[in-house]
Amino acid sequence: MSTKPPSLTERRKAATQLDIARAAAELFTERGPDDTTAEDIAQRAGVALRTFYRYFRSKQDAVAPLLAGGADRWRAELAATPPGTDLAAALERSVASSLAAAGEEAAEGLRWTRGLLRAAEHDPALRAVWYRVNQESEERLRDVLAALAGPDADPVDLRLTAAAATAAIRIALETWAPTDAPLRGGEGPAALAVRCLRGLTGGIPLPGRDV
Repeated sequence: MSTKPPSLTERRKAATQLDIARAAAELFTERGPDDTTAEDIAQRAGVALRTFYRYFRSKQDAVAPLLAGGADRWRAELAATPPGTDLAAALERSVASSLAAAGEEAAEGLRWTRGLLRAAEHDPALRAVWYRVNQESEERLRDVLAALAGPDADPVDLRLTAAAATAAIRIALETWAPTDAPLRGGEGPAALAVRCLRGLTGGIPLPGRDV
């Protein structure tokens, strides 16, 4: 499943969005969303306020790129799986790998997610951004699964799988974030996500699985 590489303009736009997202996350962690303004975020990111609003509709919306980063990496890893592979096993491997915090970038992403989910507990607008990020990830995951499963796969099964896999990661992160559990190990998000994934997808007849 190949995609066209992003242009220089697209890469610069993504970098600016990520800078703003990190600034927003830092301020939300330091002050909380209620005591942070869009002007504060723009100043911390070193951009004009009009630049902030060019990319984001609200201060809470600004953290969406950070919340979506892990899912983007997970789908990319899954998309690289050779067609015809046991889809259940490929899903489990990609989920475990994306949440294993094997590199500093992945570990940093999990730390940001933990802080933002804690802040979202008392901020409905921030929770709405989190739910929207998950819904968008689920929709994109359907296309990845369809490409891997082939034309004969049942579209209902693929939709169920996309919903279940997305929910498994969401539940794992929401369960882990309020605790003091480490990034890695049996109490970390990867182990929790695999547990949730097995429970939610166990009855779906995916290609390569006998149910």
